[in-house]
Amino acid sequence: MTNPLLETWDTPFGVPPWEQIDDSDFAPAIDAGMEAARAAVAAISASDAAPTFANTIEALERSGRDLDRVLGAFFAAASADSNEAREALMREVSPKLSAHASAIHSDKALFRRIETLWQDREELGLSDEQARVLYLVRRGFVRAGAGLEGATEARLTEVKARLSVLGTAFTQNLLADERGWYMELDEAELEGLPPFLVAAARAAGRDNGHDGPVITLSRSLIVPFLQFSPLRALRRRAWEAWSARGANGGETDNRALAAEILALREERAGLLGYDSFADYKLETEMAGTPAAVRELLMRVWQPARAAALADEVRLTAMLHADGEAGPLEPWDWRYYSEKRRREEHDLDEAELKPYLQLDRMVEAAFGCANRLFGLEFAPAEVPHYHPDCRAWEVRRDGEHVGLFIADYFARSGKRSGAWCTTMRDQSRLDGEVRPLVLNVCNFARPAEGAPALLSWDDARTLFHEFGHALHQLLSDVTYATVSGTSVARDFVELPSQLFEHWLEVPEVLTEYATHAETGEAMPGEMLQKVLGAATYDMGFQTVEYLASALVDLAFHDGEAPADPMQRQAEVLEELGMPHAIGMRHATPHFAHVFAGDGYSCGYYSYMWSEVMDADAFEAFKEAGGPFDPEMAKALETHVLSAGGSAEAAELYQRFRGRMPGVEALLKGRGLADAA
Repeated sequence: MTNPLLETWDTPFGVPPWEQIDDSDFAPAIDAGMEAARAAVAAISASDAAPTFANTIEALERSGRDLDRVLGAFFAAASADSNEAREALMREVSPKLSAHASAIHSDKALFRRIETLWQDREELGLSDEQARVLYLVRRGFVRAGAGLEGATEARLTEVKARLSVLGTAFTQNLLADERGWYMELDEAELEGLPPFLVAAARAAGRDNGHDGPVITLSRSLIVPFLQFSPLRALRRRAWEAWSARGANGGETDNRALAAEILALREERAGLLGYDSFADYKLETEMAGTPAAVRELLMRVWQPARAAALADEVRLTAMLHADGEAGPLEPWDWRYYSEKRRREEHDLDEAELKPYLQLDRMVEAAFGCANRLFGLEFAPAEVPHYHPDCRAWEVRRDGEHVGLFIADYFARSGKRSGAWCTTMRDQSRLDGEVRPLVLNVCNFARPAEGAPALLSWDDARTLFHEFGHALHQLLSDVTYATVSGTSVARDFVELPSQLFEHWLEVPEVLTEYATHAETGEAMPGEMLQKVLGAATYDMGFQTVEYLASALVDLAFHDGEAPADPMQRQAEVLEELGMPHAIGMRHATPHFAHVFAGDGYSCGYYSYMWSEVMDADAFEAFKEAGGPFDPEMAKALETHVLSAGGSAEAAELYQRFRGRMPGVEALLKGRGLADAA
């Protein structure tokens, strides 16, 4: 029998032929892809021809296309629609892929060809993009250990393989804990919960095989439960389950894995000649050094902590007024903060939510992309890995731009959080290749036949991930190496966080925030309340984020801690972490940091990018408004279409004319007065 993953995909837009693919097809297709890539690389390194950019760098760019195609499909399904077979294959494939990459980076003949090109680069007549690709390829080989020999090289290969195994195990343990916990509610325990949450809990119950409502560890369920349930004992039970993910003992406990990951990262950096993993990781980022990261984070920490402590006093008084003794606890904050928001801003999220329909917020994101960049979105019928997925063809001036796929609802088998990925990157080395872009979220599923309603945070997440999608869709480069979001980690969040600002544009909400039952636009009074409360509780939000970012930095800047949980506690004590605020991501479920190297020592990057996104949106306001055509064109030209074709700082300065300061960020978060 033929393997559909190895055949030509005769599908609309070249998406994977999901209806033909069986899980058993993935392993042989991945093996075949690696074999083809190895043969292609061997041909490059064994060539008698003098190295040229075309026969070495471009040939290397082409060498893994078959493998990339299969992996794009596999990782999309394994992350968003996992099952036992896919989880087993992830455990099998991860070390194989690590060994595959190590073998390529260890090819001395290949590296000599690359090094020759690097030494002769001034005489090669390269375009700016080609020069950038050569620089990145050589840097990648050096940082992967291409210059190492003997036992040191062999040990680095072992370390990277083990890290790939541990990252997969960390992810799967976390998914198992999230999938395995739920809290059944009886009718009396639905007291105080708004209708949208009751409906979502009943839907979650059906999904989990129960007749009644349940609360799961999906953020879109558990956060509103903590906001609205007046039953303190249930809030505590939910909070403790949520915060204990990855730390429940037994086979799914991630604490020992985290310690081993940190130790191996330290060893990896040492083998490559760096003082710490932080020095190694930050070398390629905009921040450059651990000191620069810490300086930014601490500049924001002090005013954020001051604001949070002032809020804690108010919320504690409300707790005591309800007859509850003792201090405010983490399972209390959201509940009393929601009550205070209703009192001070007369804004009830339960009243707001009917105006934030999922479909209308999708239309809002599309509408903003149309006004800014001329993009048009038409529903597309294509095969999907899950029935929840929807697709749109993206066009501009009649020309195909790419395919956008969205998978919005939480379900068993989907890892938590939200992300953007591609099943095919944009490039034009051998003709125009347009991207297949996927947004994945975990919004609460509505009752059958009812519209899906979002919280304000959900709507912001939708815009955020769509900002990443625009970075992929508008990419306009020749080489996939620098396509789309292939940029410095502390620059990649700029487009996503910047696009969040358009959710707060009054004319956008006036047009798209319409009531799910009446169809009426959000009343002007409510609109003003929403925008007026935009920085409400920002001390809490900033502190929970910064605590995670500072712990991440401490883990990697210096000697790896033998006991990460003890080191986490020490960092929080040094910071004076408010008792009633938990870290956004505690160590055992800190997937950003431990599921792979992507955000390791890089969780700070959201705030580094926020310094730029706050400044960038100010540029729109200074120029004539959020839809100023000249600023939109500059943003597309210098940021969204450019990918990683130049250094991030250079790209931002082309757009803005200068680098930003932290002032716009503090102002945007409502923390300027506390600074």
